Formats: sequence, structure tokens, C-alpha cells
Amino acid sequence: MILYMRTLAARQRSSRADRHLAYFLTFNAGAANAGGFMAVKQYTSHMTGIISAMADNTVLGDTSLVLAGLGAFVAFVSGAACSAILVNWGRRMNLHGEYALPLLLEALLLTCFGLFGGYLQLQTWLIVPATVILLCFIMGLQNAIITKLSQSRIRTTHMTGLVTDMGIEIGKLFYWNIADSDANRPPVKADREKLALLTSLVCLFFSGGVIGAVAFRSIGFSAALFLAMLVLLLAIVPVFDDLKALVRRYRA
Repeated sequence: MILYMRTLAARQRSSRADRHLAYFLTFNAGAANAGGFMAVKQYTSHMTGIISAMADNTVLGDTSLVLAGLGAFVAFVSGAACSAILVNWGRRMNLHGEYALPLLLEALLLTCFGLFGGYLQLQTWLIVPATVILLCFIMGLQNAIITKLSQSRIRTTHMTGLVTDMGIEIGKLFYWNIADSDANRPPVKADREKLALLTSLVCLFFSGGVIGAVAFRSIGFSAALFLAMLVLLLAIVPVFDDLKALVRRYRA
């Protein structure tokens, strides 16, 4: 089990580790996204909708909503940028847990959300902007992790892209390869492994959404603590490995 947890956020990657980390983070993203909606009636991973709403509200002249959308957009981009900084710093420092630092930060932010969300709820003027900005930052943070380690092949929050890729593979799967006079043209073949991965990610995002919505409706902001624990488990082993290596280096 320790060996398995060590590989998920490690510097040395495998396609299996990439898939499994994506599974965990996609489930987590679905839960956090649905939980955020239950808390403030707004999704925080859907940049297409947020930017479209900004355009609509610009035309309608609703400056406050345009600024709110801009805040969500900047938070998402900042989260992705922060993830890139942490991953590249870990790479320069030759850390074993190259991808563990942004996961550790995500766990910390989710913990803060779970612990202080109840207080924010009492501050009606603060709850919506603070929740949206925090969750958008988290979504950008974790989406950038998977994007970097998979060379942009996998996303954890961008369901539009995942579903589009699913449709492409399904189209290739059912394509009728008839005899062609040009023998140099290869037959159209679906990537069944990719299709299975995409389908799994969409199902996990949906499942996470259902469980996250139920949990937030039942126990409130404390549900975020369980999500924080899940992310912490993904990062804790490589972080301890790096700490032990640092201690050994210091003693030497």
C-alpha cells in the first residue's frame, strides 16, 4: 500500500500512476464542485460558463456580476499557475514527490474551507465570493497537476473536453471500414483504452458530484474535510520521503 501511494505523486511516472491519480482527483473535483453549488448555488469548475456569463453581464451592464466572474476566472488561472510553480520548483529541487506539493496545498485549502465555512456562512456578504474564489483556485490547482503530468492528455474538471474525446473515439469505434482502392490508407480504429479511461473519468466526476452533494447537504462544510483527507493521502508518502531525505542530508 505504501509503495502504491508513493507512486501516485512521484517524479517517476507511469501510465498506471497517471490514470489512478486522475481517478482520485476527478472524483474529488466532482465532489467539491457539487458541494460548492450546494453551498453558494454556483459551480466553480466551469470556466466556459463563467466567461460566458461575464460576456452576458457586460452587455446587460451588471458590473458587480462581471467583477464576480472575473474574480473566479483569476482565481482559477492563479491556481493553475501556482501548481506549475510548485511542480517546477519540486523538479528543480529534485524532490521525489514532484507533484505532491500542490496536492498538499489543496488539502490545506480544503481543510480551511471545511473548518471555517460555517463562519463564512454567517457573513452573508462574504460567503459567496470567498467560496467561489477558493474553490476556483483549488480547481485550477488540481487540474494543472494532471495536465502537466499527462502532457495535456487528461483533465479532471473539463468534462466538455472529456465528453468530446469520448465522442471521437465512439465515432471511430463504429466507423465502417470498407475496402478502399488506396491500400496505403490505414483502417480507422478506436483507442479502446483511451475510451475506457475517458468513460471512467466522466463516471467518477458524476459519482463524486452525487456523493459531494449528499455530504454537503447532510453535514455542511465539514464534508470538505473528507475531501482534504483524500488529497492528503495522495501526497503524504512522497512528502515524508522528501523530508526524510532532507534530514539525512542535514545530518551528513
